[in-house]
Amino acid sequence: MISAEQIQNEADESSSGILSGDWELDFYSRPILEPDGKKRWELLIVSSPIEQTSSTFQFEKRCPAGSVNSTWLTEALKEAISAAESQGWSSPRKLRSWRSSMRTMIQRACSELGLEMVPSRRTYALFDWIAERELDLYPKEEGYMAGPLAPPPARVSSPPRPLPESLRGDTWNWAELSASSLREASAWPIGFRGLLPVPETINDDQIIPGLRLFSQTRGLALAGLLGGMEPVCLKVSSNQLLLEAGQDDCWLVSDLSAEEANTVSSLMKQASDHADGLQFIAVQTSPEAERFEGFWLLRDQAER
Repeated sequence: MISAEQIQNEADESSSGILSGDWELDFYSRPILEPDGKKRWELLIVSSPIEQTSSTFQFEKRCPAGSVNSTWLTEALKEAISAAESQGWSSPRKLRSWRSSMRTMIQRACSELGLEMVPSRRTYALFDWIAERELDLYPKEEGYMAGPLAPPPARVSSPPRPLPESLRGDTWNWAELSASSLREASAWPIGFRGLLPVPETINDDQIIPGLRLFSQTRGLALAGLLGGMEPVCLKVSSNQLLLEAGQDDCWLVSDLSAEEANTVSSLMKQASDHADGLQFIAVQTSPEAERFEGFWLLRDQAER
């Protein structure tokens, strides 16, 4: 996750004309058969949104089905880095990838280039780009199959584990913020952060649900640990509040009463229907503190 110091470094780079940010990567087959009867494979890379600019780096490259390996991917990543530099971007600090089936190959290629690969579903920009391509691009391609060539590997949902003691803090409460407030979040005093753009299609008065964690003595340390877990989204299941994180982690935040579970589920449903699934997690030293030791916008959405 990004700290205040990293935000300042980004601002310094931006003022010098260099754009810097994390990348989100997907290397996988698409619902298209090539003339040789084999699946089309593509490498897709998109930069994660950054606060100082609306600029986005995108890179795509097809891979022959017989060349799907870490050697091909390493060379393609070199091309991506070169393309990024030609567009005024630096090499990525982190490269996130969400498909567990491709983890080893991607890690090997990143290691060859000294890039940090983070197994994470905080690849919201990538999910949006893939959804756009599946809707507007692939159906127009010759060889398009009306659906995946084979069902994607189902993510194995491990039973939720209790949130580690180091992340429990002193207490927590459920909270709500308006979309208009979150549009100003980049100006808030925040230690560790993971902000996302709030789409203009969301009304200013739309309520966004979230979780506030409090720790009087170790709020910043808690925020750093939480950021390292790559928080993805909050869910309610069987009267339990769960945190989905990383590539396939699921953590039990707290048991809920039936009334609490119904209230929180209703708020999440409203956010899903009217606010692009946005949620948030905040870490503070106390409910009265004006500073956030950590703040992350999350999105509950279908994985591609």
